[in-house]
Amino acid sequence: MKITARHSAVGLMAATLLAAGLALTGCSAPSDAPDTSSPGEAPAQEAFTIGLLLPDETSTRYETQDRPQFEAAVKELCAECEVLYANADQDAAKQQQQAQSMLTQGVKVLVVDPWDGVAAASIVNQAKAQDVPVIAYDRLIQSPDLAYVISNDYTKVGELQGQALVDKLKKDGVDSGGVVMLNGASTDNNAVNIRKGASDVIEGAGYQVLSHIETWDGPTAQQFAASQISKFGDQIKAFYSANDGNAQAAISAMNAAGMALVPTTGLDATLASIQSILAGQQYMSVYNSFAGEAQQAAKVAIQLANGEKPDATAEVNGIPAFLQQPQAVTIDNIADTVIKDGVYTVDEVCTSQYAEACAANGIQ
Repeated sequence: MKITARHSAVGLMAATLLAAGLALTGCSAPSDAPDTSSPGEAPAQEAFTIGLLLPDETSTRYETQDRPQFEAAVKELCAECEVLYANADQDAAKQQQQAQSMLTQGVKVLVVDPWDGVAAASIVNQAKAQDVPVIAYDRLIQSPDLAYVISNDYTKVGELQGQALVDKLKKDGVDSGGVVMLNGASTDNNAVNIRKGASDVIEGAGYQVLSHIETWDGPTAQQFAASQISKFGDQIKAFYSANDGNAQAAISAMNAAGMALVPTTGLDATLASIQSILAGQQYMSVYNSFAGEAQQAAKVAIQLANGEKPDATAEVNGIPAFLQQPQAVTIDNIADTVIKDGVYTVDEVCTSQYAEACAANGIQ
């Protein structure tokens, strides 16, 4: 997911839809590993235009990972194919307009990571009227007319975060105490599933949730964290954060308050958070393979444009899906995850400020 500032508020109907939304692990079981087959295995037979709609630029993954990986995969599959790209900048109405523009330009398939999963159903409706299939990318769109879902197991993400936090607290001898939860926006179905996975583990281990907020907006999360530090003080034994943006917001709030840092979780394995983990600030993050997700989306998009029906490995709300399995990232396995997969180079991670920590942890 900064899985990182997100959606506008929606009404009771949206909340009801979200509550009934997918639990990614509750659908048919995904394969044990993401589809790592080469994009070149599904060559296109003619040129198409594919639309890619991403939700925001505050999540660094979208511009630095998802977009370039998707465009490269499409180009490998179909040298003459074109990708039309647009970013919603955290605006559901803007994303709607971008989709309409792409449909007008004749895209054969739309790949949409929605800013608002409920509002984006109108995009699916418009595309269906023009016989254009829509792939929900990373986050679910609340529509039964989706062609495919390409995503990650986000309930598992929450479970990994919650378990890492519980294990750390137990290791530190903290058997009880309070956790402040910085959850993602309630209009993001992924955030709903992440929260469920984390809450089940944290509360199941006997830790009390002191308070919570639902937002992907970093400044809002930081303001909330600061207010909770003032309210609860040393009752706070950990900050559960649904993503790296909120994690860094919590760390900034703790530093500003002169509070000793407590374990803080995250998601997206951003470079800033990987370095924060090395510095002993953020405790962990969760890594989903951006390349694997983008390549799978490109492959399915080209197959759909060719009139083919890809064989899905999972199902989400009755919609065929491909779901990747996430990995927890701590200081112990940075080299074996994001560096091994080429998300970052050693030089990018191990700048002069972090060189000593890298050497101490075998990152060379």
